[in-house]
Amino acid sequence: MPRIAYVNGQYKTHIYASVHIEDRGFQFADGVYEVIYVYNEKFIDIEMHLDRLDRSLNELDIPWPVNRSALNIIIQEVVRRNRVKNGNIYLQVTRGSNNREFSYPEDLSPSLIVYARKANKDSIETTEKGYKIVSKPDIRWKRCDIKTVSLLPAVMAKQAAVEEGAIEAWLVDDSGLVTEGTSSNAWIVTEKNEIITRSTNNFILSGVTRKTILQLSQDLGLKYKERAFSLVEAKEAKEAFCTSSTALIKPIIQIDKKRIGSGTVGPVTKILIKNYFNYVERNL
Repeated sequence: MPRIAYVNGQYKTHIYASVHIEDRGFQFADGVYEVIYVYNEKFIDIEMHLDRLDRSLNELDIPWPVNRSALNIIIQEVVRRNRVKNGNIYLQVTRGSNNREFSYPEDLSPSLIVYARKANKDSIETTEKGYKIVSKPDIRWKRCDIKTVSLLPAVMAKQAAVEEGAIEAWLVDDSGLVTEGTSSNAWIVTEKNEIITRSTNNFILSGVTRKTILQLSQDLGLKYKERAFSLVEAKEAKEAFCTSSTALIKPIIQIDKKRIGSGTVGPVTKILIKNYFNYVERNL
């Protein structure tokens, strides 16, 4: 069965789905996106994703291409047409198409694309495997709180990580502080079993899974703090992990060539993985 994508009011076969060559998302990265996790045909934390989409659009003065209720229906229809039980929904909104100029008229009609991708169903067992990451300089722009499609610095850092046999790169600012991963939020667990993740500001994305993990930590009575931490501190941590809507929770057992803790997935991380999957099951 061919894949089906939604493009500006039409459902099209994936290979024929396209936007105008002067779409500003294509030429200027003038757009935003969201990726929503699909688990047993349900959308995990979809309202938080749409809230973040709304914020990103507002920050860039891009109007909604359709209203929120209509977008929900489009997302559901794309999943239905592609028969996706487990996987991801990708949606992207750009400012629209116009003659290639840096400035733009105020009456542009935004472009909307939505497509789905199947993936193997994640489980506690597959998620509890430990992973290696590397560190790279953070050379992105200073509005990382907006989920834009301008991802080239992150792409290059991720590619370098993969070529070094790692699954992710943690980005480090000029002060030696970890900001976040190329496509995930960064976490450590201290020797006192305190969970640490950087507080939200212009330098990191307010991750949807990040919010859920913070709430679960509070519900479970686990100690946590939102603050900056250095790469040095991360390498000396008892545990480390990263979170995103596609990676879910990935335990980290090595940063660069430094083993983290015992070199195995730690107990705090295991508790969070178990309770995150419980949370997902409860919200189906």
